Amino acid sequence: MKVARVWMFFMVSMLLLSVAACSNESTETGNENEKIHVTTTIAQIADGVKNIGGEYVEVDSLMGPGDDPHLYKASHSDIQKLQNADIIFYNGLHLEGKMLEIFENMSKEKPAYAIAEAIPEEKLRKDPQDPNIIDPHIWFNIDLWKLALTEVKKGLIELDPEHKEEYEKNTEAYFAKLDQLKKYAEEQMALIPDSQRVLVTAHDAFNYFGAAYNMEVKGLQGLSTDSEYGLGDIQHIVDVLVERNIKAVFIESSISERSIQAVIEGAKKKGHDVSIGGELYSDAMGEEGTEEGTYLGMYKHNVDTIVEALK
Repeated sequence: MKVARVWMFFMVSMLLLSVAACSNESTETGNENEKIHVTTTIAQIADGVKNIGGEYVEVDSLMGPGDDPHLYKASHSDIQKLQNADIIFYNGLHLEGKMLEIFENMSKEKPAYAIAEAIPEEKLRKDPQDPNIIDPHIWFNIDLWKLALTEVKKGLIELDPEHKEEYEKNTEAYFAKLDQLKKYAEEQMALIPDSQRVLVTAHDAFNYFGAAYNMEVKGLQGLSTDSEYGLGDIQHIVDVLVERNIKAVFIESSISERSIQAVIEGAKKKGHDVSIGGELYSDAMGEEGTEEGTYLGMYKHNVDTIVEALK
């Protein structure tokens, strides 16, 4: 009987030790596999974070296809995502103009990076109508976008120094793809004749793009879609189309095509036929899971669409 009690005590002790060991192993494994929760505003940033962070990050983008960051207001679920994040990346330069107070408050609790604001001021473009306003659409200049994404790498390394080497390798590999994209864009855009190098869109999102590839850019609205446009703005664009004999204008995925249709009708009244050259991705990317749902695919789509319509 005594032997039986000793044996029972031994078995229970071994069982408890086994459970404790499994618990410790599970905890350690959970720590190793636990991902950094990242929340971004626009999908362009989310895609960059995924490429740089790789397997160590879980990314939520507040804005998806068709969302306009200039007008976007955070919902209750967005606030929850920001609160649950370990780190936040947003564009800055007033792109997300209606969310600035939210970012200011969140930055008191956790790292929040306005990645475009790390770019030296002399490299940024200003609003022709108001030099105090900076153009926030920096992702259309690939070199500037690399500078902005370097802030993503820095932010992830600061939060998770254990995987510094992986973040640096991922960044190097992704930047090599961006360099290839830049070369492709330069070669393709060079196919457009000088007389047709005018890019007409709904709003001034493509000034960095135009400067990079020697294109004159005309937007019906200003840098923000929050700005109004009138008959005078439409007439100015129509005059350019007629005088320069431009054959195509472009709609944007995140903006109603109504304004561009007004331009086409105005040109038609002057005896000049203009067609829609295609849909461009400006402030938003394509559907997730598609080629256009990545930065590389979105950019290539825009280049191919512009070249095909204007060459």
